[in-house]
Amino acid sequence: METILYLAHTEADGTLPKPALEALSAATKLAQDRAGSTLRVGIVGRDVQAAADAIAGCGAETFYGVYGEDFGTSRYSSDATAFEAIVRAAGPTLVVAPGTSRLSRALPGVALRVDGRIDTHVAGLVSEGGDLAIQRWYYRQRMVATQTRTQRPWFLLVDAGVFEPWKGVPGSVSVKAVAVSLPAGLRRTEIVGVEAASSDAQTIRPDAELLFVAGAGWTKKQADGQTHVKEAEALILDFLTKTKASLGSSKSLVDQTGEGQAVIGFLSHLNQVGQTGATPRHPKGLSTCCHGEEPHVVGWRFINERRAINLDPNCGWARGKTDVLYVADAFKLIARVNELLGEC
Repeated sequence: METILYLAHTEADGTLPKPALEALSAATKLAQDRAGSTLRVGIVGRDVQAAADAIAGCGAETFYGVYGEDFGTSRYSSDATAFEAIVRAAGPTLVVAPGTSRLSRALPGVALRVDGRIDTHVAGLVSEGGDLAIQRWYYRQRMVATQTRTQRPWFLLVDAGVFEPWKGVPGSVSVKAVAVSLPAGLRRTEIVGVEAASSDAQTIRPDAELLFVAGAGWTKKQADGQTHVKEAEALILDFLTKTKASLGSSKSLVDQTGEGQAVIGFLSHLNQVGQTGATPRHPKGLSTCCHGEEPHVVGWRFINERRAINLDPNCGWARGKTDVLYVADAFKLIARVNELLGEC
């Protein structure tokens, strides 16, 4: 029997982000699977009532809240204090939270303060002989480990994309306010504003339906013996603008920046997938001018439908690593796709 506490924070508009709803699915599943367990909810934000009402049907017996202007934006000192207060008020044995940047920064300190233990990047929940165990990927998603702990409270930060977002009937709940006093020393950090990239400049879109991955072939000499990096930039950016796809890159392409070669200007190591890059989760993926080598394919482990464009019919993607391989010139093919998209 466990006392499960689900922790979340609100967005600027007072709602819960998608990763928070996914973590709520994990928490409700735990409460259902662990006989006799109880579920409690704790929310931090400027105003938490709307968020609590939206998940009223999750089956929690108690809703805790820390709210006010001091808790509307992310700041370690105030967040850690707020989440610690909720944990102490709820007295949980298990704490489940989404792996957002805000909670990933604050919860390790909270776990230390309450003599708990924390595991991040949780990618699954399983039962091992009746005991709760988690699954976690290691070595860039090449190995999966199943592990458990006896220490309580046990904090679990759940990765985005692992569970389906919670869906339920909203209602009206009574939120139990947890009093938190912030001395002047915890208010030294001030948020003076937010600068966000414009929608056209944004190339990393975690919620996009399609992941478009560019390989080093875009900057190599083409059939005429010349490189066409500027043309490649225009084609890729036009495709991203029209499809609202997310942009990924192979390691060999982003590494060219340090080698003095001409590179695609809007690419950085943040776009890298595979090897030491990210392992994104999208319904579909399109790899262009990539060789399909194993380290890169690892970055596609959670892509549901894989397609690739390469002039070489014997490239790595053709060896059972992609669902569809287009043996074609990526420059010509993407240019034609952009034309068709412009007609829609």
